Parts: sequence; structure tokens; C-alpha cells
Amino acid sequence: MMMEEPRMVFMCLLILATFQQVVVSDEHQPLSKVAIHNIISELDQNAYVKANPNVLGLKGQNTEWVTLQYYNPKPTMDDWIGVFSPANFSASTCPAENQFTSPPLFCSSAPIKYQYANFSSPNYKKSGKGYLKLQLINQRSDFSFALFTGGLTNPKLVTVSNKVSFSNPNAPVYPRLAQGKTWDEMTVTWTSGYGINEAEAFVEWGPKGGKFIQSPAGTLTFDRNTMCGAPARTVGWRDPGFIHTGFLKELWPNKVYIYKLGHKLFNGTIIWSEQYQFKSPPFPGQNSVQRVVIFGDMGKAEADGSNEYNNFQPGSLNTTKQIIQDLNDIDIVFHIGDLCYANGYLSQWDQFTAQIEPIASAVPYMTASGNHERDWPGSGSFYGSMDSGGECGVLAQSMFYVPAENREKFWYSIDYGMFRFCIAHTELDWRKGTEQYEFIEKCLSTVDRQKQPWLIFLAHRVLGYSSAGFYAAEGSFEEPMGREDLQVLWQKYKVDIAFYGHVHNYERTCPIYQNICTNKEKNNYIGNLNGTIHVVVGGGGASLAEFAPINTKWSIFKDHDFGFVKLTAFDHSNLLFEYKKSSDGQVYDSFKISRDYRDILACNVDGCSPTTLAS
Repeated sequence: MMMEEPRMVFMCLLILATFQQVVVSDEHQPLSKVAIHNIISELDQNAYVKANPNVLGLKGQNTEWVTLQYYNPKPTMDDWIGVFSPANFSASTCPAENQFTSPPLFCSSAPIKYQYANFSSPNYKKSGKGYLKLQLINQRSDFSFALFTGGLTNPKLVTVSNKVSFSNPNAPVYPRLAQGKTWDEMTVTWTSGYGINEAEAFVEWGPKGGKFIQSPAGTLTFDRNTMCGAPARTVGWRDPGFIHTGFLKELWPNKVYIYKLGHKLFNGTIIWSEQYQFKSPPFPGQNSVQRVVIFGDMGKAEADGSNEYNNFQPGSLNTTKQIIQDLNDIDIVFHIGDLCYANGYLSQWDQFTAQIEPIASAVPYMTASGNHERDWPGSGSFYGSMDSGGECGVLAQSMFYVPAENREKFWYSIDYGMFRFCIAHTELDWRKGTEQYEFIEKCLSTVDRQKQPWLIFLAHRVLGYSSAGFYAAEGSFEEPMGREDLQVLWQKYKVDIAFYGHVHNYERTCPIYQNICTNKEKNNYIGNLNGTIHVVVGGGGASLAEFAPINTKWSIFKDHDFGFVKLTAFDHSNLLFEYKKSSDGQVYDSFKISRDYRDILACNVDGCSPTTLAS
């Protein structure tokens, strides 16, 4: 025992060191580094910023590049360009909650993105002249570009550019598909600048080569007072426009449908989106190849390199790119929490939906809620952190449809062919005796495993197993109280795989129950698993988390990199699991499950039905 004590102390110190590294690397939203309340005006009549072209989207594009040319007679290495939308960011727009800096009085909402003035102009410090190419998306308002000196913490406004705008800033943009409350219903949600007092929103759709119909869409929005706190309620606030959802019902299984978004103005004019298509879901139990992609914590990034002061979500664009490249072989996507890391800077939700549009407009993009969507003190969240930046779930619940009975609670189930997915909400209490626990048990217990043999559990925080340094520092290898109640349900109802985000890396366990591996196989499972395989797939794009310097017996594969998982159900008896890196799309970890229905029925530990000796 005396020999063990120094060893244990050493290991604890290593774990705590790892934990501290994780905290340091998990930086805030890049826009939070801009000290908006410190801005003062030091306009220089000789300085300029010229933006070209003035009008964007003349051919219907919702994404365009703008070229900036600028000059500062007194350049410094800390000079930066902020992109503001709306273009007018005067003191008159400041809410009463903001702090003012005086003299002179100047305040503003945060820029939607920024870049240092010397980013593409290495001689800027000498010449004062610079050049930038920035990508803009249609966000329902005009844009201006402001040159600041003094760095991000003490910004001084030097000059402002001409205004730039899209030809129709109100156009319907960034459709997001989601499966409805029944297998034969698809929903499409999008954003526009048209409220119910200006136009009627609808979806025109129909089978490819068939007759089209028009279905009305509901329209929602929210105001600043809906936000729980700063920055969402103050410098991060930006008008969200209007969010519309149409319901496409009574779909035929596995059929290609065409759709486009429309707004009928009260003068009779119709504003159309471009045309999109999707394949309808299979009938529950249908024996066809079905392919599912799962990841968490992706966030967003800028194609022009801007807004990445902390390099917080470096893998985001690669993950998006790889999924787009494989889209013809993907049927449905699950993004299990920490969607865009807006953290109260609302402009970033538009940027995120624009980034994922090629995916979300073509296949159902199902979401779960994470701490960066929901958590806020005094808002009813299970955790009292400020991780949502004051959004307290409003943006996630509004921007994406989920087939939940109550979208604020954000737990729901999906039947997709041979799969049953049970999606939990870890930011609300899941323990035994709660409403969510009852939902989870109902979801797991009501599936017909003869028709839907593949039972999948998904949640944001790790309710199962993880070797993350910050969990190990707590001595838990899980979210505190994570699996204590739920593992009984997973075992009883024979959940095949449980997926989690929150920890920004990849890890796969053995089939496990109560910390014990129930199957010695690692890559080719045949018959009854006797436990549940737990997978952390939180490496979608946000800064990576370190593993604890401990090798547990239940951890089969770890990867400190960005990536996602793809499941392929070939039939009722064969499932392929693949972990792919976002950098190249290649498979780095995989396993197969092969079994018959009788294997699912077979008895396992704590999962046996009562029997009788009577004949």
C-alpha cells in the first residue's frame, strides 16, 4: 500500500494538469474578444475603406465575396476591420443595458466578423494600405466595414466604408430539413425577412416528375426580451428575421421529392428560393440500405479566414466539406449539441445555417441541445453555467425543428427504417423519477426490435463513458450522475450504441455494463453484445480536448482529432460502424455487428425476462 500512494498522487497530478489544459483551450466565442463597450471615435479624414461591389446577389446568390481596399495614415499591427450589419451602428441603436464609453459617446452591437488589417497585406505597417477579400452571406440587412486601431480591447474607430447590400436582403434562405413526428412527414425550416404582415410563406413541392402542390408554412420570430442575458440581450443581439416551417406530409417511402420556398407578397408577387430536393425516409422496418452520420460540437468557421482569433473551431469547415462530398451516400444527419457556438452573438446562427445548407437542404439535419445552446443561471437548465451566452435555448429551438412534444424540452424519438433513435436533452434533468427519464424508458421500450433491430441512444453530455481529462479529474469518467440510473435502461432494453458529444475528441468503448466489458471482441461482433457500446464523437470542429493519462480496460480506440461517425445498416442483421477523420474522410476505426433476431431476444445480465418451469 505504501508503494501505491506516491503512484496515485502522481497520477492525480497528471489528470489535474490535463484538466487545466482543457479549460485553457476551451476559449469563448471569438467575437467576445471585441470590447464593444470600449469603442471610441477617432475618425481620420484621410483614412478610407472602399468596398466593392456595392450590390450583391444579382444572380440570386446568397453568398458573395467582397473586396476591400483601405488606408490608414497611422497604421499599427493591431489595426483590424470589423464587418457590421446593419451598416448603421450608431449610438442611437444602443439598448439601455449596454455600458457607454465617454467622451465621446459611441456604442454598437458586435461585428458579425472581423479580420486584422495586415492579414493579406504584409507591408501594411509601413504603407498603411491594405487589401482583403471577405465572404458575406445574405443576412436580411446591409453591411459596412469599419477600420479600427487600438486592437480588440481598446478599439478606436478610424473610418467606415460605403454600404454594401444584397439585391433582396429579405429573400428566403438556408433551408433545414428535419423528419417530422411521423416517418412519412418531412419538415423544412428557413429564414427570411418577410413577416406575416408582408407576405404568406409556403413550400411548393412534389415527387420528381410528378404534380406539385403548395403547403403553407408557419412563421415565428422573437425579440431581445426573449433572451436571458448578455451578450445575447446586449451587444450580441441581432434581429433574427422570421423563421418559417412547412410540413410536407404523406410521403411515399424512399422517393425523391423536389421543393422550393416561396413568399407571396400582398401585391401578388411571389419571391422564390432556388430549387432543392430530398429523398423521403424509409418505412419503419423497411429492409434497405440506410446510412446515418453522427457528430457533435462542430461550430462554424469562416472560409475567408476571418473571425478566428482563438482558432476555436478549426475542424468545422473540414467536417462540413467531408459530409458534403459523401452526401450521395448519406440519408440522415444527427448533430448532437453545441451546434454553432454563437454563445449569445446571434449573427452566427445565420452564418452556421449558411455553412450547412448543402447538407441540411438535402437530408434531414436532426439536432440535440447542448450546454452552448441552453445553459444559463436561473433559467431552469440542469447546469447553472453561462455557456449559452444568454440564449437559454431560444435560438436552437427556433432555428431548427425537432419532433418533440415540447421543443423547450428538446427530447424526442425518430423511427428511420431499421433504426430507432432516442435523443435525450442533457441540459435538463434525466435522472430516475423525472419526466425525461420516463420519456427515455418509453422510447427504448416501445420499439419493435424484429422490425427495427438497431437501437441507438444519443445525447450531448457524456452520460456513459469517456476518458476526458476533465471527467477523470472528477473521478467519474462520465458526466456526474450520468449513467447511474440510465445504464439499467440501456441494459434492460439492449441499446446497441450510445453516442455523445461535449468532449471534443473521439473514443469508443467495448460493449459494457457497470464498468465491465461484456464482450471481448473489438471489431467483429457476432450475436448478442450483452452490453452497450459507448462512443464519444464530439470532434466535429471545436478545439480538441485532452485525454487523461490513464488507459482504462473499457476504452478500445481513442483519437485526438476531428471526425464523425457513419453507420450503415445493410439489413436487419448487419450493421457497419465507421469513424472518419474530417481532414481526409478516411476510415480510422470501424466494427461490424452481425446477428439474428433471436440474438436480440437472448438473455443478458440484468436484462432477462422472468421464466417459469411450467410446461
